[in-house]
Amino acid sequence: MSLQIGIVGLPNVGKSTLFNAMTASRGAQAANYPFCTIEPNVGIVEVQDPRLAKLKDAVNGEKVVPATVEFVDIAGLVKGAAAGEGLGNKFLSHIRNCEAVLQVVRIFDDSNVIHVENSIQPKRDIEIINAELILADLETVQKGIHGVEKKARSGDKEAAASLAALKHIETVLLEGKLAISAEMSLDDRLALEPFHLLTNKPFIYAANVSEDQLSTLSLDSIREQLGIDSSFEILPVSAKLEEELLDLESEEKKAFLSELGVQDSGLDRLISTAFRTLGLMYYFTAGEKEVRAWTIHEGWTAPEAAGVIHTDFERGFIKADVVSWADLVEHQGWSKAREAGKVRMEGKDYIVKDGDVMLFKFNV
Repeated sequence: MSLQIGIVGLPNVGKSTLFNAMTASRGAQAANYPFCTIEPNVGIVEVQDPRLAKLKDAVNGEKVVPATVEFVDIAGLVKGAAAGEGLGNKFLSHIRNCEAVLQVVRIFDDSNVIHVENSIQPKRDIEIINAELILADLETVQKGIHGVEKKARSGDKEAAASLAALKHIETVLLEGKLAISAEMSLDDRLALEPFHLLTNKPFIYAANVSEDQLSTLSLDSIREQLGIDSSFEILPVSAKLEEELLDLESEEKKAFLSELGVQDSGLDRLISTAFRTLGLMYYFTAGEKEVRAWTIHEGWTAPEAAGVIHTDFERGFIKADVVSWADLVEHQGWSKAREAGKVRMEGKDYIVKDGDVMLFKFNV
């Protein structure tokens, strides 16, 4: 499974510049006028993890296949998008299947880069975007209610559950609140999943700051400017700086970031934030043909983890040989790790841990 993140924001807040930098490409056009991004831009980036190279050496693997994150950048939304203004609303369908929403908010001030609302007011900008996403969801919910009402009245229990959840979330949306902020039971959340509501996804706010602001503005100060409470993740990032980093070698990047008092690039911080927000992690498989990272949810059992490789692995799961990545590296491969007693056999109830290296036994 590849983590998918949809990128939203007003025009000219740095969405496409950030997308270019994060995907290490120039595929997303960035220009100083609204509606520059016409077709959705999709970019896949690899999650950099030094453990993979060490595992490859330990098992003499031929290649490494890292975990990936897919970014989907759509046209900038504007006030009235849900009513047909601008172009962004036409492409919201492209991010409905994403696991999380990255909302890019402009904090930097540059007279050479126009703002569609003619002033820098991050809190107002967030309110505009949220309002448009809420209106888009409201349309989806009301269509959903119309679609299940008849079945619910006929006694269909599944339709009745969907109807109850939809009516509850309709009330929340009409109050101008994000669906994810609603108090709901797990069953109601599950009933809403088929509708892929935009505001029922985890939100991460990328505060696009200048290079100077990156090292001078505190997280509390940025959170206050955005008007976002502590239940949402905020990621200070300089899209312009991230783009400049593309032309630097690895060691130069580290030195440059160190001078700014920043340890990791915006992309690395975004990926770790997204994994944490969504409760994701990954385990490894390691053999002579390849060493690969597999993304799963925290708390998954061994059969569920096996299922991301192939459904047959989950269906016919028998057991799994498990070793920590550090032990496999220390003992330079499976054979010596077994001799040292570091490889253990786990069954169907085993909860996979981040960094486990697994070898599955199955029968179908």
